[in-house]
Amino acid sequence: MAYDFKRITSEFEISGELLSCERYGEGHINETYLAIFDDNGKEVKYILQRINGKLFPDADKLMSNILLVTEFNRKKIIERKGDPDRESLTVIKTKDGKPYYHDEVSGGNFRVYKFITGAIAYQTVEKPEHFYESAQAFGNFANLLAEFDATKLYEVLPDFHNTVKRMGDFKNSLSKDAFGRAKDVKKEIDFVLSREEYCGRIVDLLKSGKMPTKVTHNDTKLNNVMLDEKTGKAVAVIDLDTIMPGSICYDFGDSIRFGCNTGAEDEPDLNKVNFDIDLFKTYAKGYLSALGKSVTKIERDNLAFGAILMTYECGMRFLADYLDGDVYFRTTREGHNLDRARTQFKLVSDMEKVLPEMNRIIEEN
Repeated sequence: MAYDFKRITSEFEISGELLSCERYGEGHINETYLAIFDDNGKEVKYILQRINGKLFPDADKLMSNILLVTEFNRKKIIERKGDPDRESLTVIKTKDGKPYYHDEVSGGNFRVYKFITGAIAYQTVEKPEHFYESAQAFGNFANLLAEFDATKLYEVLPDFHNTVKRMGDFKNSLSKDAFGRAKDVKKEIDFVLSREEYCGRIVDLLKSGKMPTKVTHNDTKLNNVMLDEKTGKAVAVIDLDTIMPGSICYDFGDSIRFGCNTGAEDEPDLNKVNFDIDLFKTYAKGYLSALGKSVTKIERDNLAFGAILMTYECGMRFLADYLDGDVYFRTTREGHNLDRARTQFKLVSDMEKVLPEMNRIIEEN
């Protein structure tokens, strides 16, 4: 729908006159716009977003998380003599001091961030240097927040990486078999069930306190890192909608799941899907060098396993959605979710074969 951007942006602490507001970026969750203002002859850019109300119905909790984390990060960046406006997201508050504005006309919740200048986000790993820089960015993000009390954060997506619950959901989908598809995917079902012991490992370590609960980003893809347009170096981590309490093994693992796949996530030809151990080495080096001494031994010991766990969990979710009739993940062809599940299981198999080498790489960095 069309929005009255002039009226909406006037609710925020922004000076100057709105020149334009156009759709921006390639994100699929929220509606994102680039708002350009004329502030006394100077062109100033902001990111305006309409928050996805279906995925994030409680904007208060969502924005509380983001505000807590960004304000903590900005203080840490200032202490390091860095540039907080460039190295962190900056929330622009409304004129009455709130982190978002509820528009009665459209029924939407809107927020504004400062635009990070001179930086770009890539959608895919075009060269190893980009993957290394994303590792540096997420490692630095985790290091900055190592002292933050993650229990202050809301679980905006409850049990997001509770793999034990994910297994329970999978078994429910399997028992219902609402579309009669289980008989044709017995191999994939057996793959999931035979590895059920994976599910409780990180969950139990967090619950027992043996592994520290920390801030997790939960969407550690390359496109959520801004890289400097000139130097290619990491600038900032963006898209903080899914920050929650959890384990850094989740974030590390999801980066590996996404970045070390030689094929597409939905590649039907599994001969094109392989785990790239060299890219794993690249990411581990970048991540651990940025993470520094804030990583504990129990976290370090489980980073490589985290890659297997996140890939396994994702494949399980794709397969469960296939059994449910493709109701959660968007599909564009018959068997789309099944193809996705199979790529994840192929990667899991590859990683299981080289897990000792993955652990050795972690130990050496």
